[in-house]
Amino acid sequence: MESQNGPSVWRRFRGLVRDALSDKQHDFTKGSLHRAIFLLAVPMMLEMAMESVFAVVDIFFILQSGEHADATDAVAAVGLTESVLTLLYALAIGLSMGTTATVARRVGEGRKEGASDATFQAIVLGIVLSSPIAFAGLFFAEDILSLMGAEASVIESGSGYTRILLTTNVVIMLLFLINAAFRGAGDPTLAMRSLWLANGINLVLDPCLILGLGPFPELGVTGAAVATTIGRGTGVAYQMWLLRKGDGRLKLDRSVMRIRPDVCMRLLKVSFGGIMQMLIATASWVALMRIVSVAGKVPVAGYTIAVRIIIFTFLPAWGLSNAAATLVGQNLGSNQPERAERSVWLTGYYTMAFLGIVTIVFLTGSRWLVAIFTEEPEVTRWAVDSLVIISYGYVLYAWALVMMQAFNGSGDTMTPTWMNLVCFWFVQIPMAWWLALGMEYGPHGVFWSVMGAESLIAVVSILIFRQGRWKTKSV
Repeated sequence: MESQNGPSVWRRFRGLVRDALSDKQHDFTKGSLHRAIFLLAVPMMLEMAMESVFAVVDIFFILQSGEHADATDAVAAVGLTESVLTLLYALAIGLSMGTTATVARRVGEGRKEGASDATFQAIVLGIVLSSPIAFAGLFFAEDILSLMGAEASVIESGSGYTRILLTTNVVIMLLFLINAAFRGAGDPTLAMRSLWLANGINLVLDPCLILGLGPFPELGVTGAAVATTIGRGTGVAYQMWLLRKGDGRLKLDRSVMRIRPDVCMRLLKVSFGGIMQMLIATASWVALMRIVSVAGKVPVAGYTIAVRIIIFTFLPAWGLSNAAATLVGQNLGSNQPERAERSVWLTGYYTMAFLGIVTIVFLTGSRWLVAIFTEEPEVTRWAVDSLVIISYGYVLYAWALVMMQAFNGSGDTMTPTWMNLVCFWFVQIPMAWWLALGMEYGPHGVFWSVMGAESLIAVVSILIFRQGRWKTKSV
């Protein structure tokens, strides 16, 4: 019997993977929820896994160039710039939450043209919101790094990186927004392919432009910004081609390609909570990096490497939790709130299992992971300590990820906003300041505050989710 059942199970699994990665459209408002989560989660996790490559490949190749001091300055510049860019990510992800919720609800209602209309308005809003950031990056890159506590050598080596990424931030914004629309529509494979294309180009260009391979100039850390921008820009061009072609549920034809202030305002209203939610969360990371920078560029470099490794494992979990947002939005749109709730609990168990495995890897292999990027003893020490301490809260934080996405998928973006405000700014930042500077634990105090705040927000989010008010939210 085992020989007969084994191949059958394997064939079913291969069939599920094939369906998940194909262009086949699925109805996620009926049928097995386990199957629905799998079909959504596989391409979403692969998409976010490739997005996480952006977080580590720059650091890897930057550390292969230059002397130790120069490389440490470059990594510190990348870390400080990324801390500022988290504010952009807050806008992009916040608006993405509203986009996913709105598109998913329209698809659940059977209104595909309304979903395409919301997608175009999101693109317009993304271009508008990215413009002030581009202006600031073009003219004030050095001042921004200085405000973040960068030393003179860090500003000298990293201002070009900062200027390019901030000035061309529109490609980051649009890559997030259009992929959010694809996911909300139930076409996660299109989002996955867009990000894989962007990352593939970045992977090829990064060593060429950072190290000066072949005919390419050796640009150092600035080359990382150029490669990333070209990769993401190509990904956005591919997204626009898909939208115009209309292979999925979304199509940008002339009937929807016009600015509609009423739809923009509704989208902003739904997204406002998401934007504030992410601004509060990511601004807290900027504050944490500022506290770490008091200890000097070596802890900043170690913390930067640790954060990149964390993102590498964290984003796939975020991709898995994104399944909850799509399932909640589409099932609420089809008047099935109980099915929406059950999808959240199932997604939570899967995400907890995934991050549980990641925790074990961090606790047992963090030094090996950090060694991929650097062998400098002091930088390694800070990176390893950061990974180990923060990972203690991973299993609990899996539930925070899923619950937050469930709220956002329902259109209730304000509840996570208030939770982030309390847990990050009234708990995490004061705790980090007190432990790091008051108790003189240094950066270790920051690491412990991150773990504590993430665990707290998980418990709070579960308690609020169980009350069920999110089921009555209109979009």
